[in-house]
Amino acid sequence: MPLRRRILIAKAGLDGHDRGAKIVARILRDAGYEVIYTGIRQRPAEIAAVAIHEDVDVVGLSVLSGAHIGLTRRIIVALAEHDATDITIVVGGTIPSRDREKLIELGAAAVFPTGTSTAQILDGIDSLFAADNEKNVHVGPYAVSDYTPPTHAHKTR
Repeated sequence: MPLRRRILIAKAGLDGHDRGAKIVARILRDAGYEVIYTGIRQRPAEIAAVAIHEDVDVVGLSVLSGAHIGLTRRIIVALAEHDATDITIVVGGTIPSRDREKLIELGAAAVFPTGTSTAQILDGIDSLFAADNEKNVHVGPYAVSDYTPPTHAHKTR
């Protein structure tokens, strides 16, 4: 029996707009993924705790508020603090083109900006798992992953 992949769709921070996150959750579910949705206004530590508790393979972070870099960083740090660096992070929402590479450098495996088609989202998620299968390395609790988020010093202004 094939492994059913688990994906957590999360809305972090004060962002209360979740229509897109719910649509993404539904298309992933309809494609055969097991999807858990956190609801709105979750703290990064709460998202990490749910991801660990639910043994998810991927956290899909949806951000429309402009706080995508800080929230992504805090979720990656929270996962690392609990030795859960094997959980892959993807980010979607209102992501300016100038920030997409920054998110990848932080440790996000993929970025899906507003306007990404549902087919492109599915292809992107499918390719994450296909790449893991080719490397014989799986995300999630099933095996050790080579995903390790970079460490960053906290900078204050």
